[in-house]
Amino acid sequence: MRGLKITLIGLAIIIVAAIGYVSAGGYNIAADEPHWAVTSAFLAFVRERSIDAHAKNVEVPKDLDNAARIARGASMYDEMCVSCHLAPGISNTELRKGLYPQPPALTKHLHPEVKEQFYIISHGIKMTAMPAWGKSHSPEQIWDMVAFLQKLPGLTPEQYQAMTADTDPHAHGHEHDHSHEKSQIRCGGDG
Repeated sequence: MRGLKITLIGLAIIIVAAIGYVSAGGYNIAADEPHWAVTSAFLAFVRERSIDAHAKNVEVPKDLDNAARIARGASMYDEMCVSCHLAPGISNTELRKGLYPQPPALTKHLHPEVKEQFYIISHGIKMTAMPAWGKSHSPEQIWDMVAFLQKLPGLTPEQYQAMTADTDPHAHGHEHDHSHEKSQIRCGGDG
């Protein structure tokens, strides 16, 4: 019983010290200062477990390899995702340089589970720059993006440009012109 009492007192001291540290502003939340390794590991564990649990019942459409679906997804990706997740031939952007945690470069690797891709695009991820596109896009549009993501890692810069050159800037349902934004997003240059 004495051992349990000492353990509980020790735990209480650690909790009070942590609360004091955080209350005093000791934990730096700046995006240019990485998390402690233990914080990063904990957040990654929480993120992966949450995505796994919430995406497991997502029903995948049978036509993810449909060319029209992939083309619509390419248009949306080119307009909405390049600034964070890059495109073939683009190694960095001004926006991406300042993000922490750094978004995955989807041109190089892709999370293997399409259900999880759909969930992430639909709902976003807290404490990252990943928005919840499901608030402004239909499930069908999000599946179009997921369909395109299956092709993205294998594309050359020329193939990507061909897929996105003739895209309709209003293909994803927005009413305003984004052409000036696209040029600003790409100012990070080619790689």
